[in-house]
Amino acid sequence: MGTQDGRARTAVGDETGVALIVCLGAMLLMMALGTALVVATSAESMIAGNFRNAREGRHAAAAALERAISDLSTVSDWNLLLGGALRSGFVDGPPSGVRILPDGSTLDFAQVVNIANCGRVTTCSDSQMDALTDDRPWGANNPRWQPYAYGPLREMLPSGTIDSPSYVVVLVADDQSENDANPLIDGAGSNNPGRGVLTLRSQSFGPKNAHHGVEATVARRETSDTLRVLSWRDLPRLDRP
Repeated sequence: MGTQDGRARTAVGDETGVALIVCLGAMLLMMALGTALVVATSAESMIAGNFRNAREGRHAAAAALERAISDLSTVSDWNLLLGGALRSGFVDGPPSGVRILPDGSTLDFAQVVNIANCGRVTTCSDSQMDALTDDRPWGANNPRWQPYAYGPLREMLPSGTIDSPSYVVVLVADDQSENDANPLIDGAGSNNPGRGVLTLRSQSFGPKNAHHGVEATVARRETSDTLRVLSWRDLPRLDRP
């Protein structure tokens, strides 16, 4: 009898140990599933947030570009724009210095212009701006981008109806089809194909490094003060300062 009781107790003990291992395994599995669910939910939220920021950035860049085109229609001498002497009514100060964005990140204004003109964050020399590259293959006719309109998008309308964290910058330059080798003058010479044509580049800078660009080419209408949009495209790749 004693031997049988001992064997029974040993069997019960073995079953208890197995049950404990099974319970621990089940708990670990549930914890792993819970962690995976949290990670998946966080990833989906991040993806959705990035998609929302990208879409909002595109709309912000387009809105700023449309505002700049509207302002350009009232400018009679486009050489003032190409030389940087005249700007839109939508500006938040001089085109220099550092802007603090709503998410606490910074935007160096000079770097935005330098990247557009020579692909560098430092000041561009004339030879660097004239250099032949894939993005700027026109040599001496390469555009010299000038700041034209810029500021927080929410301040673009006085009514304050725009609720956006984006900061927008619109640059203006001579049309690349010109052949006068002087990007600071609008179409010198009577046979210049780019006379009366400008290129605008609008960029939006948003939270979490969201960055989008839109570029348009506009021309004067002969019979009215409005402008005609010749081309409009999203910029597929832009470096952010």
